[in-house]
Amino acid sequence: MISRTLALSTIAAIASLGACASSQAEPVTSSSDMQMPAFTSMSTSADVLNAEGEPAGTLTATSAPGGVILRVALEPGTLTPGWHGLHLHQNSDCSDTGVFKLSGGHVGKVEGGHGLLNPAGPEGGDLPNIHAAMDGSASAEMFSPRIELASLMAGGGFAMIIHEGPDDHITQPIGGAGGRVACAAVKS
Repeated sequence: MISRTLALSTIAAIASLGACASSQAEPVTSSSDMQMPAFTSMSTSADVLNAEGEPAGTLTATSAPGGVILRVALEPGTLTPGWHGLHLHQNSDCSDTGVFKLSGGHVGKVEGGHGLLNPAGPEGGDLPNIHAAMDGSASAEMFSPRIELASLMAGGGFAMIIHEGPDDHITQPIGGAGGRVACAAVKS
């Protein structure tokens, strides 16, 4: 009985292979043969101004598929040690040194929607906090999928604001982050 089952299984397997051999194979398309959607990266940068209006670092924004990469580098003495809220604002204006209110509200403002932990948000300008070392320097790189650099630049640019304290990512309207202590105006 076992030999008969084995013989029938062998015949079925050979028949299956023969059927596969007689059918036409579909050409395999490699990823290099497929057309990928065109993506053109753009990059821009701006000085980060401290509360006295002096250059204290740089912000670089680079477009990426599905969002933007932001890189911040701050010199020693720019911030107090610890965590600081970081947001993108609507206006490319840091001319009111020390208060930086001319930068306007957050990019993609949603009433009651501020915060990365907010179920009604987040807003387009909400970003993770940045940590300053004991000497007041800081550096960070982050990706935001909620904004597109081309759209921000088409609207005249934007500002990055750093706050005096950390953003708790839910308290309205700015996460309890306090005053604005640094600003970078990215102009188109």
